[in-house]
Amino acid sequence: MPLAAVIFDFDGVLADSEPVHLAVFQTVLDSVGITLTPEEYYEKYLGYSDRDAFIQVFADRGVTMDAAGLEALLETKKGLFPEALGDHALYPGAGACIARVAARVPVAIASGALRHEIELILDRSGQRAHFPVIVAAGETPRSKPSPDPYARAFELLKASGALPSTASPADVVAIEDSEWGLQSARGAGLRTMAVLTSYGRDSLPSAETHLASIADVTIEHLEALVATERASA
Repeated sequence: MPLAAVIFDFDGVLADSEPVHLAVFQTVLDSVGITLTPEEYYEKYLGYSDRDAFIQVFADRGVTMDAAGLEALLETKKGLFPEALGDHALYPGAGACIARVAARVPVAIASGALRHEIELILDRSGQRAHFPVIVAAGETPRSKPSPDPYARAFELLKASGALPSTASPADVVAIEDSEWGLQSARGAGLRTMAVLTSYGRDSLPSAETHLASIADVTIEHLEALVATERASA
């Protein structure tokens, strides 16, 4: 089949929000005596949901945090994010990319961000109506790099009638900025495209193709990817 749909990651692909997440993580972790450097965040934690990122930070430092304490930190980060976001919104060219892709095929989002964060930015930028399907943090049993988020987005697109019953995951392209996300998409059977907004090409080995930014993504790129034989794992 030709290209059937495109599923976007959100932070670092459509939204210029990773620096905001980092700043809020740093603020929250500082409150419990943990310093998180930008280098650590981008090397180890960027691809995780908030919950999994906190859990992994504590594990890496040998810190014990009970369930109530973790929930409190998650609520604090959730509360701080909207104000910290300020004028940060979509990357330049992201809105135009969404519009040109959505004019041809269904689009969805599979993200480790919280739903209210995703919808806040989409609403501000006037892009919410393009996305009938959003899979956000906490909406699947496992987060990235598990296949669950992309598999769920594919299932929901089919259930909505946006995808024909004959469509397969290999007819769908995932656009990602992290290796965690690429592994998730690949595990779900999707084709994989990376944008180089968070990492260099060498840090994204699971991508079948790479582009500099979301502004560079065209229908021709997406159709060509689906038409080619899948690269070996």
